[in-house]
Amino acid sequence: MHDIVIRDALIVDGTGAPPFAGDVAIDGDRLTQVGGKAGPGRREVAAGGRLVTPGWVDIHTHYDGQATWDPVLAPSSVHGVTTLIFGNCGVGFAPARQRDHQALIDLMEGVEEVPGVVFTEGLTWNWESFEEYLDALAAMKRTVDIGTQLAHHPLRVFVMGDRAIRREAATAEDIAAMERLAVEAMRAGAFGITTSRTDQHMTRAGEQVPGRYSDTEELLGLARALKAVGRGALGLNADFEDVDAEFAWMTAFARVSGRPLYFLHLDRAHDPGRLPRIIAGIRAARAEGLHLTGQVAGRPAGLLLGLSTDLNPFILRESFTDLASLPLEERLARLRDPAMRARILAEEASPRLLKLLPPLSRFIATRWEGMYVLGDPPDYEPTADRSVAAMAARAGVTPQEYCYDYLAGGDGGRMLFFPLVNYGAGDHAVLREMLTDPHTVFGLSDGGAHCGSICDGAIPTFMLTHWVRDRARGPKLPLEFVVKRMTSETADFMGLADRGRLAPGLKADLNLIDLAGLRAWHPEMIADLPAGGRRLIQRVEGYGMTMTSGVPIFENGEDTGARPGVLLRAGR
Repeated sequence: MHDIVIRDALIVDGTGAPPFAGDVAIDGDRLTQVGGKAGPGRREVAAGGRLVTPGWVDIHTHYDGQATWDPVLAPSSVHGVTTLIFGNCGVGFAPARQRDHQALIDLMEGVEEVPGVVFTEGLTWNWESFEEYLDALAAMKRTVDIGTQLAHHPLRVFVMGDRAIRREAATAEDIAAMERLAVEAMRAGAFGITTSRTDQHMTRAGEQVPGRYSDTEELLGLARALKAVGRGALGLNADFEDVDAEFAWMTAFARVSGRPLYFLHLDRAHDPGRLPRIIAGIRAARAEGLHLTGQVAGRPAGLLLGLSTDLNPFILRESFTDLASLPLEERLARLRDPAMRARILAEEASPRLLKLLPPLSRFIATRWEGMYVLGDPPDYEPTADRSVAAMAARAGVTPQEYCYDYLAGGDGGRMLFFPLVNYGAGDHAVLREMLTDPHTVFGLSDGGAHCGSICDGAIPTFMLTHWVRDRARGPKLPLEFVVKRMTSETADFMGLADRGRLAPGLKADLNLIDLAGLRAWHPEMIADLPAGGRRLIQRVEGYGMTMTSGVPIFENGEDTGARPGVLLRAGR
């Protein structure tokens, strides 16, 4: 008698093998049979030919703060993720002295776009060292398992104080201290170390992040820490303006550490030769036996623009921002008033507001040909004729008129999609190239971050609906390939040997999915974070069950109230 038996499933086991029919049996927190005809179960679930897959293993999230107060960790958990890793992009909250709390909040707010007041209200700060932070995380039961990496920026601030914030060079003593603390964090259970070397990451005040210009000697101190522990990887984001220079220090790091190094793998439309140079650099390093890997996303990195999001095309106009604090219904009524509409459309960008937005946001707010009607169901591979500029031309109005009327229409929840990277050619061809590259690992959902502009925690669902089932503008991807990318490959990359596959003896983390009925709804803004903080979510239907450690955590989209998830400590 098994605890749970899922009958007549189409099993996609996470290994890349073709799907096969059969039953799945679970006893306790382990899989005991995968395929064939299982014996009776205390609970039996009729799959009726629906998919059973491993739970998704998401290795690029930013739940560093949210994980200390929220046991559900949506939207990732709602979209089938059963293991998630945070501490990415060099930002986090440990180690942390009390005097530096606000600086780390400002850093996270600037880089990952979570309102600082959310952390001021939500974080208990009952830790100083990285190990104490892990202990605080371990005290809460959750829907899913979590793990974290050691973030370089708070480590640097912990050791160097204000000198780190001013981006001064680390001394030999500083580097030795960071190396020692990194070893301690890795032995306490960190899954790796992350940093950031991009101009796109800034503090709330517009300053570069503490480790932006860390020299090679400082980074090699982190390499020695990984070598001393013998596991873990370095993850980073870099601009690659000088590809050769970046690969010079990265290959040096890989040689010293003997460990993998991965970086965000992004195409840039303004430099079409950049991606081939990076791919060539990865292959050269691999030929030398160095494990350099690009981390790739499933859809273009881009922003959502709407009346409730952080950015929209009218945010630089004083009359529009004057309405921002009104309740949505009242705001819509005012926006639909012909006099107000004429007034806002006649205004130019305010010099006062221009000072508050970084250059990239100013550019986005006026580039009509780069904005696409998102639609419902959302379209993340839009054709050029769905741009605001093209739709306005067909309607015989100006782009700003079309955009204004579109956003002010409906219930006020309409949005535009503005892809920033991996969409230079106007389709997903480059994404498919990167997804099928054997020298890449899947990631970049950014769950828990960019609360007012992105909802990419839903990407695991998108991978199935778009790449496997619906894509019309180019070749699709095989179901078993996509499942493998999001399960065994990501689990293996993080050293999680007990999950990511459906096989007897492994952890019973799985999804029961109606592929034909799977749908991610239009993003919406809710206000359920501490201090009334807002975030974008994307509801989903089609997951019949998501299970962590043999316990159903969601059934037919509903939270069961079960909290089997635990903190994972690497190496233990």
